[in-house]
Amino acid sequence: MKFRQVTEENSLYDNLEQQPVRDLLRDINREDHRVADAVEACLPKVEAFVVRALPRIQQGGRLFYIGAGTSGRLGVLDASEIPPTFGMPEDTVIGLIAGGDKALRQAVEQAEDNPEEGWKDLLAYRPTECDCLVGISASGTTPYVVGAVTQARKHGLLTAGIYSNPHSPLSEAAEIGIEMMVGPEFITGSSRMKSGTGQKMILNMISSTLMIKLGRVQGNSMVKMRLNNRKLWERGTSIIMKKAGLPYAEARELLQTYKDVAEALKHAGDKN
Repeated sequence: MKFRQVTEENSLYDNLEQQPVRDLLRDINREDHRVADAVEACLPKVEAFVVRALPRIQQGGRLFYIGAGTSGRLGVLDASEIPPTFGMPEDTVIGLIAGGDKALRQAVEQAEDNPEEGWKDLLAYRPTECDCLVGISASGTTPYVVGAVTQARKHGLLTAGIYSNPHSPLSEAAEIGIEMMVGPEFITGSSRMKSGTGQKMILNMISSTLMIKLGRVQGNSMVKMRLNNRKLWERGTSIIMKKAGLPYAEARELLQTYKDVAEALKHAGDKN
């Protein structure tokens, strides 16, 4: 099948600078509605990746995200939220971005153009066959990403690619291709819009589902979150109150004792 650069196709809208603000917002929102449908069509491939990644993570493997620009930033964002939300070690989910940490705040010219640099960045973490790598690239052509995924697959890592162009180089490189067809962007070529939104949704699905299956959620509650501010202490206390049927003072005392919602719930029976 022929590679098609949908992400570079002309927007369905034109003369944007002449449009009223209300119309611009309405049309961006209209296009955003297409994203959820595109993600839904990917669910079988997302499921295939999560099902195969889970036993690797359970055996001590890690989940890596790798990308450039917006795609890289989204991977780093999702990875950075795992320790506080689910209480996992910082090295369980790791985001890599072309150009390093500097690229999180400003563009690093040509950082994504070297096909060897992504694998080199990954090698710093001493990857093993228990690890998993998700390459994120709207175009599916980013050399930094495609090169890393290609090498990772050769070395036995489970690999997936999230991209928005059918039959892209990333689809060939990755073992599991998550082809998210959101169509042309509202601003031609601006893949930070629909493609980026869809990437964020899929990364949320992958990491959240893995954390649930790893036992970091009980019922629908984040029982392993890190209690690093007043809001989270209150949330943790509320969870214990609801699940253990305890008044506020007793729930708070348990949480202060064990400093972990899951552990506090294990000992909540002692209060009854």
